[in-house]
Amino acid sequence: MIDAADTTPPVTPDEDSSKRRQILEGARKVFMDLGFDGASMGEIARVAGVSKGTLYVYFTDKFRLFEAIVEEEAVHRGGSNFSFDPARDAETVLSEFGHAWIAVVCRPGGGSAIRTVMAIAERMPEVGRRYYDCVIEGTIGRLAAYLQARVDAKELAIDDCHLAASQFQLMCQATLFLPFIFQGAPAPSPGAVDKVVASAVRMFLAAYALRT
Repeated sequence: MIDAADTTPPVTPDEDSSKRRQILEGARKVFMDLGFDGASMGEIARVAGVSKGTLYVYFTDKFRLFEAIVEEEAVHRGGSNFSFDPARDAETVLSEFGHAWIAVVCRPGGGSAIRTVMAIAERMPEVGRRYYDCVIEGTIGRLAAYLQARVDAKELAIDDCHLAASQFQLMCQATLFLPFIFQGAPAPSPGAVDKVVASAVRMFLAAYALRT
């Protein structure tokens, strides 16, 4: 129920984009600070600097607001600038991808978003699926397509490129992602990332490089 005194006139088209952005930024901070269950529409309105009436013009409840944040996160992260040029050699591309992938999943502050999605996925499975499809599965699919190109070029010998892409992605996360996401360690240092990714590339090529 919205108090009559708290309602606001509909926004104009010119105001819509910036106001929605303002609300999403405020909501993101509240969800990260308090978690989904601890967040309230009143607190989100306060942090976003808008009235509750304005907030309800855009989002009917915090479920829809959280869904919008996850959608934005998924689209942004799923479209991260990974370079999968099929003409480039596997060692170079895998190394660059490993570093870029860890920068996505272990970025400072990013762990809170992933934890929140994981916590709410059971109640909102469509939100969890959307995040997984865009960020995780979408990236694996693009890496698998690149690996297939290197198989066709006779550089790699892989029967299942999707499986191989998943394996490499997880090897890059070894000792880095789980301690970070469970708050057992801070975001990994560049040196730690270099060490883990280099090891993952060596192991991957030892298994899949075509020997001549």
